Amino acid sequence: MAKRPEIAPRFSYKGSRLKPLKAFCQVARLGSMSRAGEALFLSQPAVSLQIQALEREFGAVLFHRRGRRLELTHEGQLLFDQVAPLVEGFDALHTNFQNALQGSDAGELHIAAGTSTILHLLPPIVSAFKQANPTVRLSLHNVTGAGGLELLRADKVDLAVGSMLDVPNDIRYEPAYTFEPTLIMPVGHPLAELPEITLSDLSPHGLILPPQRLTTYRFVDLVFQRARVPYSVALEVGGWEIIKQYVAMGQGISIVTSICLTPQDRERLVTRSLATYFPSRTYGVVLRKGKYLSPQARAFVDLIKPDALRARDYYHAGHSER
Repeated sequence: MAKRPEIAPRFSYKGSRLKPLKAFCQVARLGSMSRAGEALFLSQPAVSLQIQALEREFGAVLFHRRGRRLELTHEGQLLFDQVAPLVEGFDALHTNFQNALQGSDAGELHIAAGTSTILHLLPPIVSAFKQANPTVRLSLHNVTGAGGLELLRADKVDLAVGSMLDVPNDIRYEPAYTFEPTLIMPVGHPLAELPEITLSDLSPHGLILPPQRLTTYRFVDLVFQRARVPYSVALEVGGWEIIKQYVAMGQGISIVTSICLTPQDRERLVTRSLATYFPSRTYGVVLRKGKYLSPQARAFVDLIKPDALRARDYYHAGHSER
């Protein structure tokens, strides 16, 4: 008699296999049993029981604690990579069905992005997307990088567009564009007369920088510290549009990423590349690993590619002529 194949044991939680898998994915995204419970409208003990049921079923520890956050073990990451698309697909079943009835260009799309990305990178991409998908309701959430990650993890946006230096384990970053670090000065500034500008040349002049809590400030500080060049901050203010305005007023100089510079800016400001001292910054698509992308989200991601950069230049050129 042929030997029967072994059947893996199943330890379901209250007869449902979907519930513990959804709880597992939420804990993996949020790093907390209690926060996962809030997202699922369950108590923390109920989420804990579901995770325990999965660990018994698969015979593996799925999470380990690092500080106050729960992180996936190697086995947990393997399971998450397989389970997340299934859970996402199930959760999106009703929306996808309605979209199929109405046509592939129907539905909603939520995107997180910072002010500079919305102002300078996304306009031609949004225009092309809306032209191809006129019935999609598009929402742009204007948030900083940390705020965008929070919305991604809470499933309040489909994707984010921006720049990332440190990519968390649960996030996938796909860079598409590269922009140079650029020194901006008011017209007539003494540095504008120099054929080449060094970090030491910047030292006597006050910098206008974003707040210290933001990556740009910390990055500028790191470069000066490593070069052992002193510097001073004349003004801290949030937002590159505001920084450019204060530089044009003669309140200081600044180091920005060239994504924020338009033809109009280059008429009222003097610019110099600082690529010798500061690395370039990339911008691209930020996704949560395992996130199910709707047809409209995939269509938007397909538009984020270097070809759109030329469209951005035409967009700015058109605005400068008006």
